[in-house]
Amino acid sequence: MGKRIVLLAVLLVLVASNAVCLEVYRKDDVSLNAGWWGQVWGQSVSDMDTDGDGEFDDSLNDILVRRSYFYLSGNVTPELSFFMHYAGDKLGMDEGPDDSGKGLGTGLALRDAWVSYKVLGNDLIVQAGRMYIPFTRNYGTTSTKSLLTTDLNWGQGGHRSTIFYPSNVGRDDALTLWGNVLNDKLQYRFMVGDGEEGHSDDDSKTPENDDDTLRYAGRVSYSVFEPETKWFNAGTYRGTKQVLAFGLGMDSQNDLILNGEEEDYFAWTADVFYEQPLAGGDALTLTGSYIDVSNSVNGITFTQMASGDDASIMALKAGYYLGTKIGPGNLQPFGHYQLISSDETGRDDTQVYGVGMNYYLKGAANKITLEGTFVDQDEEVKGSADVKAVPDETLVTLQLAVGF
Repeated sequence: MGKRIVLLAVLLVLVASNAVCLEVYRKDDVSLNAGWWGQVWGQSVSDMDTDGDGEFDDSLNDILVRRSYFYLSGNVTPELSFFMHYAGDKLGMDEGPDDSGKGLGTGLALRDAWVSYKVLGNDLIVQAGRMYIPFTRNYGTTSTKSLLTTDLNWGQGGHRSTIFYPSNVGRDDALTLWGNVLNDKLQYRFMVGDGEEGHSDDDSKTPENDDDTLRYAGRVSYSVFEPETKWFNAGTYRGTKQVLAFGLGMDSQNDLILNGEEEDYFAWTADVFYEQPLAGGDALTLTGSYIDVSNSVNGITFTQMASGDDASIMALKAGYYLGTKIGPGNLQPFGHYQLISSDETGRDDTQVYGVGMNYYLKGAANKITLEGTFVDQDEEVKGSADVKAVPDETLVTLQLAVGF
């Protein structure tokens, strides 16, 4: 495994050194840009049941393409623009998801695709297509190309976890109104989306959405210092901005069939993001969030939180960017902690925590990351025919990210 990781590292560094942003076409106000960005992981996971004997006593050593994103973006007029990601996630992951239609495990798929029209400049923008759900900062506004930690939070698709809310790999097909007001300090987003869809033609299967209801999600954030006005924010600005942002979000869809019962899903979140540039080019990044869930749509992998549960998720992150270069790049140690709690009787909490180091080669997207993460159960569950096993997990991940 070690030799293969070294070979991948050399290959990606060579690609990065020759990568340039491609402007495919420009004439007057019309433009077209293209690019690619990806992540390769070498990951070791403890306590897996790789041989199918029901015992979680195996180690898994895996090399996978965590993300591979080909993008197109451009402008038709100063007001009308478009964006597209054709992508794959967790390609080749052992013991991972495999849904080629969504670009998971095998194959590529249309991940993001929207058109935007500025009705009132940046104050009011109409956006239609497939896009992030404007709910949490972690997986609602933050670009995965500039995360502080190696991956998204556990419970929102990070590492080997699942996403608790209705989504198509964290996205939805929707119409969104968004913009920036009050001197660009306040950003708002309101989405009407498909959510979980439709009836089943097979009576033996349970429909996911009995009445084909719409999904409603929204988010507001207020920036005290420098504003954040773009669709994609950063998980860390590496000292280039001073930001203190407070956010609130909600997400809902009624009449979902969960465990054979019709339930209304609703979740709300509150979060804070703080980035403070310091002397010598150093910078401190701190984030915190709380999510409250009623009738979770999906359970979360390696936790006791199941579909239909009421639950809460608390997350904290911290990073310190070192402005002085070491070799060709800059270091950024980081740490993170999550507490995932189901409110259902008899189910125990899960803590997810870890530490790591980013080494930035060029910008936010080209970096090497090493992280150790521990998924700690209050009580491990052995599992049976009726109960899923919930063991402790230790994950060590080496990430190589490159793109243009």
